[in-house]
Amino acid sequence: MKKKKENWFSCLMSYAEGSKGKLWLSVLLSIISIGSGLVPYYCVYRMIELFTENKVTYDSLVYWVVIILGAYVVKVVGFGLSTGISHQAAYQILEVLRLRVSDAFMHAPLGEVTSHSIGEIKNIMVDKIENIEPPLAHLIPEGAGHVILPLASFTGLFIADWRIALASLVTLPLALLCMILTYKISGKNFDKYNKANSHMNSVIVEYIEGIEVIKAFGREGTSYEKFAVAITDYRSFILKWLSSTWISMKLAFALLPSTLLGTLPVGLLLYSKGTFSPAQAALCCMLSMSMIGSLAKLEVFSEDIRQMQFTIENLQQFLHMPSLPEAKDNVALQDYDINFSNVTFSYDGKEEHEVLHGINMKLSQGSFTALVGPSGGGKSTIAKLLARFWDVTGGEIEIGGVNIKDFPLRQLADTVSFVTQDNFLFRCSLLENIRLGNPQASDEAVYAAAKAAQCDEFIQKLEKGYETPAGEAGKRLSGGEKQRIAIARMILKNAPIVILDEATAFTDPENEEKIQHSIAALTKGKTLLVIAHRLSTIKNADNILVLRNGNIIAQGTQEELLNISPLYADMWKAHIGAKSWSVGTQGKEGMQNV
Repeated sequence: MKKKKENWFSCLMSYAEGSKGKLWLSVLLSIISIGSGLVPYYCVYRMIELFTENKVTYDSLVYWVVIILGAYVVKVVGFGLSTGISHQAAYQILEVLRLRVSDAFMHAPLGEVTSHSIGEIKNIMVDKIENIEPPLAHLIPEGAGHVILPLASFTGLFIADWRIALASLVTLPLALLCMILTYKISGKNFDKYNKANSHMNSVIVEYIEGIEVIKAFGREGTSYEKFAVAITDYRSFILKWLSSTWISMKLAFALLPSTLLGTLPVGLLLYSKGTFSPAQAALCCMLSMSMIGSLAKLEVFSEDIRQMQFTIENLQQFLHMPSLPEAKDNVALQDYDINFSNVTFSYDGKEEHEVLHGINMKLSQGSFTALVGPSGGGKSTIAKLLARFWDVTGGEIEIGGVNIKDFPLRQLADTVSFVTQDNFLFRCSLLENIRLGNPQASDEAVYAAAKAAQCDEFIQKLEKGYETPAGEAGKRLSGGEKQRIAIARMILKNAPIVILDEATAFTDPENEEKIQHSIAALTKGKTLLVIAHRLSTIKNADNILVLRNGNIIAQGTQEELLNISPLYADMWKAHIGAKSWSVGTQGKEGMQNV
């Protein structure tokens, strides 16, 4: 942890990449801008000299006024250019940070990603990274200038008289003591602040996402109470945190810029003794006052530095998430046979928590294999291991005789298509949602995939057709229609291996035949792995594997399993009974309606 704190700035700069030149230019312009702010003090000093020595003329006053105006123009233009360039650099750095965090999530095991709540991820990717922008755009360029200015002013004071230079620092020790005390108190609470902020974000996201369920079950009061408590607790924590540092922080802000407390009396004393002229005393007071703005800014920046430090250190856990090992070069495949050899798996890597125990199975190219069994048996886990959402704990999975760990992730993604029961539609048109399967596909290819997936008919009925935004259409599409869009996406992808994880979960009897046609179009000539609770959809599978508690307890065709597997026979009877009950219920309702 100590190492991270020492290197947080270098970590930040490592993300600057092509923006370092802009940052250095903005620093230079900031120094020029702030340095030019000292010129008017010297000009006023010279004008006071002219008045006190009775040498003032119209031309001399105009001369110094023109220099003051010129310095002011340089100050304004330099500041504008500096902040403009620094903001460009800052947002380029934010872009790099967000892309790197996204890339880290893409290459991390799925379990590592899902271990973080949505609120925590949103908090770091949106809020925390965005909070880096103001200090990044202002602190680095302006901070450099605000450090140079007090040093230049102090040097000027020292040249005038070392005593008045030291007098300008009279409040510095006490101010530093208050700042150190403030940082010590507040530093203990930054981790608590991050956790409290993430918890509040998670509760807010959960409340908004679950509002339909909340209303359906009449749980508005209970759910809103949880929502309100999270916000109230966050507010209470922040107020308690701020109140704990209120006195020391305000004292630091009051004392550090109070340079006149020392320079004014000492300057008057030196003037009274004849050491200073009126112009020199005035110049020293002005120089000490010039430090006030910079010292106040540096106090604000010091707090920004701490916040940015904690944010960068917090980012490291996301940027350095363990990633799946990946080969660089594509592998050559002779076929698309799939082989599981003694595969074991546990989510935490511990043997006592294994959810799969010695799985051995082979899927020949072009075959239709189904996984069935009670919930929690490991069916979806097997499918996700094949897609390499996680790496196996033991054993190996091969495609075409090559361990999937030796595949580049991009090649594996191109080889395996995965359709789940939770079909996600992105916030773009239905056309682009389908085209995600193959971004280079033409519109005609998208339409053909949609027709093959039996979704052209209902899409054409929408007012904007294929251009309908998915967010708008999603409110009007049934679960089965969303599944057909997902299937169309996979048809367009045209991968040689297809995994269907409860892909007919939302199918009603009326649309089941359409879904089956969609799946037939998707899987024609493919190596197919299906997970299903509706056993009628997989009764024609080449091989059906029955899983229970992470073990394969039987396998064979439909006819073979009905004879050799009591569990499968019971599941089949229950399925047929459910279908009969459903048909019988519909019949009774039909009679009643007649």
